[in-house]
Amino acid sequence: MRVAIAWILAAIFLFAAMYFYWQKNDAESRLRIADNKLAETGQQLEQEEAETDSLEDMMLPPDTMSVVPPSGVEFVDEMGSLSESDIQKLRKKGLRNPEVELMNDLSRKQGQLIPKEGVVGGTMTIRDSRILNDRYAMAYYEDGHIGGYMILRYEVNNGNITWKVVDSSSL
Repeated sequence: MRVAIAWILAAIFLFAAMYFYWQKNDAESRLRIADNKLAETGQQLEQEEAETDSLEDMMLPPDTMSVVPPSGVEFVDEMGSLSESDIQKLRKKGLRNPEVELMNDLSRKQGQLIPKEGVVGGTMTIRDSRILNDRYAMAYYEDGHIGGYMILRYEVNNGNITWKVVDSSSL
């Protein structure tokens, strides 16, 4: 009986040794595969970085080197600010402080004007807007996932502002 128990224990230990040896070989095989994939990814990344670096050295045509603003306009600063004549026209139509009143009215009515619905639980809202002149405005809208630009036409009658989306484009 003791000899049988010894043989059974020996068989169990032999089986356990073979099982753990097989597990070790399987783990080493998976590790080699993962190392190979990592090396391939590293090579692809190096290749893409080399291609990107080569594009940085490329000279662009002169017309794409810089943006020349329209004459007489400080492009970024002046775009979206009303001229004195626009302000006077809008005051005659009933707005005391035209830029502020237009921006506030646009903000209040944005839900009716934005041409897209929010996605993935987002809510479309106007993030930036510019009053271009006494008839047009431009606005950027987004919900954190998608967005776009729209050109709006507005009319002022006795201090009441009505808005119409002339065009819009999605990003």
